[in-house]
Amino acid sequence: MEKTRQAKAAGRRPAPAANGTADPAHHGLPLHEVVLLLGTDHVQGLASAEVARRQAEFGTNVLPRSRGGGIFRKLARQFNNPLVYVLLAAAAVTLFLGEYLDSGVILAVVLVNTVIGFVQEVRAEAALDALHSLVRTRAVVVRDGQLEEVPSENLVPGDLVILEAGDKVPADLRLVRLSGLRADESALTGESEAVEKNEVVLPPTTPVADRRNMVYSGTLVTAGTGAGVVVAIGGETELGEIHRLMGSVQQVATPLTQKLAHFSMTLTVAILALAAVTFLAGVARGQQPAQMFTAAVALAVGAIPEGLPAAVTVTLAIGVRRMARRRAVVRRLPVVETLGSTTVICSDKTGTFTENQMTVRALWTSSGAYDVTGSGYGPEGRVLPAGAGVQGGSEGTEGVATAARDVALHWSLLAGAACNDAQVVREGDAWRVQGDPTEAAMLVAAGKGGVDTAQFLASAPRRGALPFTSESQYMATVHSPRFPDASGTGQDTVLVKGALERVLELCAWQMDGPGDYGRLNRQAVLEVAHRFAGTGLRVLATAMMHLPAGTSLAEANLRGQLTLTGLQAMFDPPREAAAAAVRACHQAGVAVKMITGDHVGTAATIARAVGITADRTDGTALTGTELDAIPEDQLPDAVERATVFARVSPEQKLRLIGALQSRGHVAAMTGDGVNDAPALRQANVGIAMGRSGTEVAKEASDIVLTDDDFATIEAAVEEGRNVFDNLTKFIVWTLPTNMGEGLVILVAILAGATLPVLPTQILWINMTTAVALGLMLAFEPKEPGLMSRPPRTPGRPLLTWTLTLRILLVSTLLVAGTWWIFELELAGGASLAEARTAAVNLFVAVETFYLFSCRSLTRSVWRIGFFSNRWVVLGVLVQAAGQLAITYSPVMNELFHTAPLGPETWLRILGIAVLASLVVAVDKRFRRHSF
Repeated sequence: MEKTRQAKAAGRRPAPAANGTADPAHHGLPLHEVVLLLGTDHVQGLASAEVARRQAEFGTNVLPRSRGGGIFRKLARQFNNPLVYVLLAAAAVTLFLGEYLDSGVILAVVLVNTVIGFVQEVRAEAALDALHSLVRTRAVVVRDGQLEEVPSENLVPGDLVILEAGDKVPADLRLVRLSGLRADESALTGESEAVEKNEVVLPPTTPVADRRNMVYSGTLVTAGTGAGVVVAIGGETELGEIHRLMGSVQQVATPLTQKLAHFSMTLTVAILALAAVTFLAGVARGQQPAQMFTAAVALAVGAIPEGLPAAVTVTLAIGVRRMARRRAVVRRLPVVETLGSTTVICSDKTGTFTENQMTVRALWTSSGAYDVTGSGYGPEGRVLPAGAGVQGGSEGTEGVATAARDVALHWSLLAGAACNDAQVVREGDAWRVQGDPTEAAMLVAAGKGGVDTAQFLASAPRRGALPFTSESQYMATVHSPRFPDASGTGQDTVLVKGALERVLELCAWQMDGPGDYGRLNRQAVLEVAHRFAGTGLRVLATAMMHLPAGTSLAEANLRGQLTLTGLQAMFDPPREAAAAAVRACHQAGVAVKMITGDHVGTAATIARAVGITADRTDGTALTGTELDAIPEDQLPDAVERATVFARVSPEQKLRLIGALQSRGHVAAMTGDGVNDAPALRQANVGIAMGRSGTEVAKEASDIVLTDDDFATIEAAVEEGRNVFDNLTKFIVWTLPTNMGEGLVILVAILAGATLPVLPTQILWINMTTAVALGLMLAFEPKEPGLMSRPPRTPGRPLLTWTLTLRILLVSTLLVAGTWWIFELELAGGASLAEARTAAVNLFVAVETFYLFSCRSLTRSVWRIGFFSNRWVVLGVLVQAAGQLAITYSPVMNELFHTAPLGPETWLRILGIAVLASLVVAVDKRFRRHSF
């Protein structure tokens, strides 16, 4: 983002950009115009007095901080939820009834949910804060013609910044001079390879990823040197634009929270309406208003599912624990379930489907082709004849023998490793690159081939080099022998690596296996390279020659004199488990799309390798430029059809996610770079890579994969589906009790009869069964075939019509059974307390038998295994102990107005419970295909 205030520094009207605004595209202007526009000097830099003036005018080079209000405002926002309203109403009712313990428990649930929401909002703000660490560094600048090291915060538009390999770019710079400068922009653009820079003026519409004459804040210089003038600082940089996007994105409510909010609101209205009908009906029948108010309160207490919030929290927490065991760390509880309803996964390529480690996979010399095993920057692997496979033996032995037999292969590997400025170092269990990833790949390949680069450099140290530039497209080094030959002169060795066409232009010969020289067969070499490129590999050529000692290293001395030693083909390999994970997602009805800042050809190759597209013609690949040309009303259809999106910017990623969501998709987005962060927040589920991901991506995400493996997402989707299943089971189990309790009260009022259960007894039933019985469903293991069914339709209600009918059926059985045993006990001479105790125990008995039925909504408990969830058995034993206590303990009799029961009453209770269970089993059998 190069905004107008940089132009103001020069005290003149900013040059108009191509789009007609006063926002100059500095990459599209000649260098002298950029310098004039910024009022600076590309050699002497700014004067100190001018720097001070601009610092006062433009401020510091830091990203702006945005806040969502103070602590109290954040806390207040957590109460704006219908489910919380239901909980507060339940707390008020129980407090009104004098049940202080129950009221305290409900308020504790509200407090826990409030704290969790508050913590998550604070964490979301941390995503913006993490961006600040990317721009806090030190920079070398030229001011008053002198080099000076300053904190990056002190940079101003027009400053002249000096860059070297290993530097973090402190601001957006237009390059004024450079030598072999390359930058790793993967975190910003998604480009997997280091980008070669130049000073060529570009069209104003050039996308960020292709602006070779610019370097951007937060990226890393991997090779070469250069200098550039600051054209944007702080919030005006490309990094600042991502910061703005993240600040403007509102996190999408998860399907679970949306459904629970709607369900809670509907339930609240229904309970209040039913309570009002109860009160009015009683008063109309001549009952005392105070008595009817107590009855209406009892109905409300019975109908409110006090255990639902606790069940949701516990079920999600168990899902979080299970996902953590499968290497997925959840940062927001509700997204556990959201994964289960995901319909499309939009994944970044670099570091997600691929290992983000450039690897040489194939080699070629005039004697034949070779395969290179192993991946990444670790030393494990071999160089084997093509198609030979890994035959066994000690690691690396075969590679040494192969390189020793093929002299051309030895020289090719040596050229790739010695004509090289990269280093690969071990940090703990991981190997890290210092320098260009492509050079690192060639360095590792030499080690796998048994080439001792260190010994060569010890005997023939480098005395000069031609750095890689955009014009030359190759790098050359010259090595002088430490000990000259007998003549006292010796020969220097020149090693070259670079783009195939450029190296071939310099070659007249090619080396064979025994080390002999023959005429270059250019056409044969090009055919091999074309074959490699067709499989998505990037091809570099290597060459060598001998020079008389002391001869200068210049292209004029190389042209037509080099000997081609071989080709090295490399790419960023796909993760081993990625293809299986993609296949599992497709089988589960979840679409997978690739969104990357990399080139379309590279993206399409990886997409085919992991199975996102079946072949070269399957699916559609769109570039960022093509996306911008699609009208907004046609974008959702285009995004639906395409499977690969390449060279896309952070803004375009946001548009893609929004387009999918507009079509009703529940979208998960994976990524690891700064450029992914806004889309991670916009998606229904944001998934960041834990190892290779930036802190910005992690903080913007809902889930962090500790192993950076796309396969873990498939496991997380499975866990998410199980979480939703278990929540549905709890709701289907608990609602009949609440509805039955409310209807029992309503029938008593309408009939002018005595209440079969009291409000305190209803609270006992609701609170104890929810904890001892209902919560045990949260531990229910996954049912077979969980990942073979399609994802739930996003618009599907929490309860289907089939489940609603089952809830009504069980509610009816509870109401009928309660009244039958209540009246039967009274008719048999039992006291009112005994009859009510029988009714309370009947409710619990039916709930207990129904609990086993709810362990699967479609299958028999005998088919899933009676003891497959031992927590349910434990919960039943705990609940049974509680019922014996409330029935036979004198203290409990006094508190809950209960009385001991005889054996015959227990037999009647168990008989009704068994009968109700059989009716539900028959209903399940006939309706199991209607889910």
